[in-house]
Amino acid sequence: MPASISMSKILSLPPSSTSFRCLAHNVSPEAFARNPGAPPRSLRSGSRFAGSCHAGASSGTSLAGRDGGKDASAGGYEDEGHPFVKLSSNILRAELSLLEDEEAPSPVLTKPPSLQKGNRGDGHLESTPAYPAAMNALYAACLAGNATEHLWNFTWPAAVATLHQSLLPVAVLGFFTKLVVFITGPLVGDLVSSLPRIPAYRSLTVIQTAAHLVSAAMIMHSFTVPRASTALELLLRPWFAVLVVSTAVDRLSCVSLGIMAERDFVVHLLGAGRPVALAKANATLSRVDLICETAGASIFAFLLSKNDPLTCIKLSCLISLSPLPVHIFLAGAMNRFADGIFDHHEHRRSPNAASNFDIRRIVVDASATIRHGWREYISQPVLPASLAYVLVCFNVALAPGALMTTFLIHNGVSPLVLGAFGGSSALMGILATFMTPSLVKELGILKAGAAGLLTQSALLGAAVLVYLSGSISRRGALFIFLSLIVASRLGHMAYSVIGLQVVQTGNPIVKAKLIGATEIAVASLAELGMIAVAVAAKDVSRFGAVAVLSAAAVSTATWMYCAWLAKPTHELKTLFPSK
Repeated sequence: MPASISMSKILSLPPSSTSFRCLAHNVSPEAFARNPGAPPRSLRSGSRFAGSCHAGASSGTSLAGRDGGKDASAGGYEDEGHPFVKLSSNILRAELSLLEDEEAPSPVLTKPPSLQKGNRGDGHLESTPAYPAAMNALYAACLAGNATEHLWNFTWPAAVATLHQSLLPVAVLGFFTKLVVFITGPLVGDLVSSLPRIPAYRSLTVIQTAAHLVSAAMIMHSFTVPRASTALELLLRPWFAVLVVSTAVDRLSCVSLGIMAERDFVVHLLGAGRPVALAKANATLSRVDLICETAGASIFAFLLSKNDPLTCIKLSCLISLSPLPVHIFLAGAMNRFADGIFDHHEHRRSPNAASNFDIRRIVVDASATIRHGWREYISQPVLPASLAYVLVCFNVALAPGALMTTFLIHNGVSPLVLGAFGGSSALMGILATFMTPSLVKELGILKAGAAGLLTQSALLGAAVLVYLSGSISRRGALFIFLSLIVASRLGHMAYSVIGLQVVQTGNPIVKAKLIGATEIAVASLAELGMIAVAVAAKDVSRFGAVAVLSAAAVSTATWMYCAWLAKPTHELKTLFPSK
């Protein structure tokens, strides 16, 4: 979305003389200490990519306040005769002036119930969501959606891997999927903001399930036709082209649902000024996803041990359809429990938009959005932390996923071992979500992130050495190789959780979705590069080259992050003051 209208589209003023404004400026910690008994003037939200300002919330470099009346200064607030905040940008003044042009108030800017009561301590406020029942509904919806997603992610690579003794079919599917996400990633955040939230969420859920069914139909069809003699012949068949399209649609739906749930719904349901509640919500969502990954791996292992791949595909379709009505119901229940705050979408489009439909204009606007997203991403103050996450995404081989599943199946690993590998990797991630708070308390958030990266890098390096030793064909060496990868998930998930909060703190809330969607695109580009290497490798015997590159990428991420911490800038010290 264009920079000049981003804030005016996201924010709208309540219909009263008391107005809320989002000011792009850092908050001094001393401002809270002046009057600890009074409600804070700026409430800091830690959401990494929040959808909009809720009750005048701020994140990282933005803050919100309330004017004392009609005569309040637009340039800042006065506290005991001293200016609280001053605008330092004429551009920002122009953006804020556009707030006056809004015709109707946004429902997300009304104060949540817990803020209106005013009879609870700050500590309790920080740890309590504004809408607890709605948050529970969101957790349940994520549980229903992620369970089927992870089951399918284990099922389709196993089925496709049996069609030909090559990495190529699975790698090509992954390549085109990541390519589509990379190209359209910056547009996703803007698109989901332009649609009514709940209907869009429900529609995306249906689209994702439909994509699963189409993909399953194509794979089942592949078992009814003669097998291809070469991998290239398999790739040129019509059903494979349909499979590529349906898999890409599935992934785009998953990305859109993730942005809406984790970077929009959460921040509004938690409310402003609740960093403890935000940390708990981030951890809970991570645990829900990892529990679903564990369940998906276990169900997949059970199904594959009892049935052939074709039957597993059919049962997976049935399981995918079962929670769909529950998922749709929970989305509506979440909105009802939150007093209908998601009934309106953020962007108000012109009523003449349909009549003014212009393909050329759409292409121009899309290109501008993509360019703006890349500029905002590159200019963020915590770019090295985000790039470290992107480099970690290069690791597509030494992690539970399609390539590892294909490699293990071609090496004769039993379904039970496959399920145990995936399930134990997810359990290690769950353990990391419980250990991370203690790690942050002991080392601080930035050093804790470095510890997570160092752990992952060391363990993956050891796994590569085991593989290159040539003893991977022996059962004992194979289990050591897999065990090291499982243990590395502890460091991987620790940095995922910590890096999430680092980027949350470093980016203003008004740029959240755009930067978040662009980061997803950059991460997809990283995975795209590694999958391209896998496509070039073709044969399973060359898996070692992909593994070495994966471990090297994690080591580079570790070096970059630690070098960033070794020479902290003034802005970094301001965002993350040392204890």
